[in-house]
Amino acid sequence: MSFELKPTHELVQIAAAGGGFRLDATLRPTHELVQIAAAAKSSGATVTFAGLTLRPTHELIQIGAAGKGVVVLEG
Repeated sequence: MSFELKPTHELVQIAAAGGGFRLDATLRPTHELVQIAAAAKSSGATVTFAGLTLRPTHELIQIGAAGKGVVVLEG
């Protein structure tokens, strides 16, 4: 299943319900990734964000901090 076309609020709901998934996050704004990561943290679901090679380190830290160990960041 491709999650790239799903709106952020649906991805937040999936992650909050405990559903883990992989997302090509290249075109998603950082604040949306933070929302998804925080929702995953609340349920313990693992989410993987791919396509982050060009993101500045401070944004990666922000996403990782919101997920507190349940987020995998890929280049």
